[in-house]
Amino acid sequence: MRLATVGDNCIDYYRCFNKGFPGGNPVNVGVYFTRLGGKASYTGVVGNDDNGKLIIEALNKKGVDTSHVKVLPGKTAVTEVDLVGGDRVFGEYDQGVLSQFKLSQEDIEFLCSHDMVVTGIWGMIEGDLYRIKEKGSLVAFDFATKLSHPIVEKAIPYVDYGFFAHDEGDNEDLRGTMKKLQSRGPRVVIVTLGDKGSICYDGKEFITSGIVPCEVVDTMGAGDSYIAGFLKGILQGEKLKKCMEMGAENAAITLQYHGAW
Repeated sequence: MRLATVGDNCIDYYRCFNKGFPGGNPVNVGVYFTRLGGKASYTGVVGNDDNGKLIIEALNKKGVDTSHVKVLPGKTAVTEVDLVGGDRVFGEYDQGVLSQFKLSQEDIEFLCSHDMVVTGIWGMIEGDLYRIKEKGSLVAFDFATKLSHPIVEKAIPYVDYGFFAHDEGDNEDLRGTMKKLQSRGPRVVIVTLGDKGSICYDGKEFITSGIVPCEVVDTMGAGDSYIAGFLKGILQGEKLKKCMEMGAENAAITLQYHGAW
C-alpha cells in the first residue's frame, strides 16, 4: 500500500517549549501511515533554511519518500502554537515558500503511481485535482473544519474520501450537510467529532463510532492520525466501521505525546 501525500508542510513552533516540530496535514498523514506499516511519499516545497532541512531529515528518518520535495530559496512555513489544557491553539502563520508551490506534470505522474493521493484545504492543489482524477486515482481530502468554504466547492467533485472536523457533535443539521456534500462526488464523507467520536455517510447510511480513551497530552495531529488509520483500512478493503475504529486507535497514540510526531 502506497500513499501519496501532497501539499502544505510547516514547522509547528511551540512557544511554551521554545521548540519546533515538523508538521502539516499531508506530512503528518504520511508519517502516521508509515507508522501503521504502509509506505508513503510527500510532495511539496520547503525553504533552503534549517527548518527545511529539519523537515526533510525528519521525514527520511520516518521512512517517508521525499524524492519530490523541492527546496526553494527562502523560508520554510512556520505555525506558532500554544497549548491550552492539552489542546493545541494555532497562532500566527508564515507561509514562506509554500506560496510558490506548483505541481509539475512529472509530479502528477508520480502522485498517480500510488494507491491513493491525500491532500488538504491548505495544500494549494485543489485546482489540480481534476488532473489527478483524470488518471483514475483515488483522492482523499482533509477539509478541516470548513464545512462551507470556496475550496470545498472547488474540490469536492474530485474527492473520493472527504474528511471534516466538527466540534458541535452529531445533529440533524450536520447530517443534512453531509448528505449534500456526498451527493456532489465523494464515495464517503467522514466527520470527526473530537471526544464524541466520528460519523460517516456513504450515500446509503450513517455510521457512527467512538473514541479510544487515553490521557490527552497534546491534540496536535490527532485528526491526521485518524485519517491515516481510516485510509489504511480502506486500502486493506475493510468495512467503514472498521476503518473508523482504526482511525480512532491511531489518533489515541498521537494524543499521548507533544507535537505531531
